[in-house]
Amino acid sequence: MDRTVLDLKGLSCPLPVLKANKTMKELIAGEVLEIIATDPAAPKDFEVFCENTGHQLTESLEDDGVFTIVLTKVD
Repeated sequence: MDRTVLDLKGLSCPLPVLKANKTMKELIAGEVLEIIATDPAAPKDFEVFCENTGHQLTESLEDDGVFTIVLTKVD
């Protein structure tokens, strides 16, 4: 399975979601986008993003203020 990593550390809402959305449009169904972010709102923002777009939130982890969020593209 292909995985694209998007390092969005240091960016604040809404930029992580906007950049991730742009990247998701370039992926095909089943491909995975791993987002690395430091915005404390990112986990909730991506939960809402997936609810609105239909993509799957596969994983959401936090380690010392760094969030790793994994999305799977669904068409």
